[in-house]
Amino acid sequence: MSKRILVVDDEVRIREVVQYGLEKNGFLVEVAQDGRTALARLAQGGFDLVVLDVMLPDLDGYELCRRIRAEGHLPILFLSARSEEVDRIVGLELGADDYLTKPFSPRELVARVRAILRRFEAAGAKETRSRSLDHGRLHIDLERHEVRFDDQLVELTATELTVLAALVERPGIVLSRAQLVERAYDGGTHVTERTMDSHVRRIRAKFRAVGGDPIATVHGVGYKAAE
Repeated sequence: MSKRILVVDDEVRIREVVQYGLEKNGFLVEVAQDGRTALARLAQGGFDLVVLDVMLPDLDGYELCRRIRAEGHLPILFLSARSEEVDRIVGLELGADDYLTKPFSPRELVARVRAILRRFEAAGAKETRSRSLDHGRLHIDLERHEVRFDDQLVELTATELTVLAALVERPGIVLSRAQLVERAYDGGTHVTERTMDSHVRRIRAKFRAVGGDPIATVHGVGYKAAE
């Protein structure tokens, strides 16, 4: 079944390019020109991913991302003219799964959308690996995309869940930032190690809010599942 994607951008030309590129590759696409229209579309349900511009005329993309994340873990790809690393980090720390800057290649956009959807599906698919992972007080249900700490639900994005699962699957093993980037992004995009640090910070912040911290930093090397 074709995946349904909402494209939110106030520039007609950008919406047309994104819509054409995605539809050409078999996706079903709806568009919105501003944040409030996007919220109305999302309230109807049925979307598999949102391509979201940062600079919108009413609700900006960051605020819209916050509202989407408050409701669940629908995958989000930011598309923005803001190319500074700090902007990418802000977007990722708000819960976006990826961040692509304008101008962009439609082929790369499609590749990133597919990579996000693969990660999201893998997090809940019936894979050859165990469909659940347990590590101390932490429980990960991959099929339901559900993470609990001491039976308290912790909402993670698809990318965050992939990163955490990669560490928990190999307790005691230190994974470098490059290894985590490879795991989380399928090796198909250019992602900096600082981007991975942003994902890890957000995971840890969510767990600290419920009294835990599942990740240990090994300085100069990378990260591992906390003992």
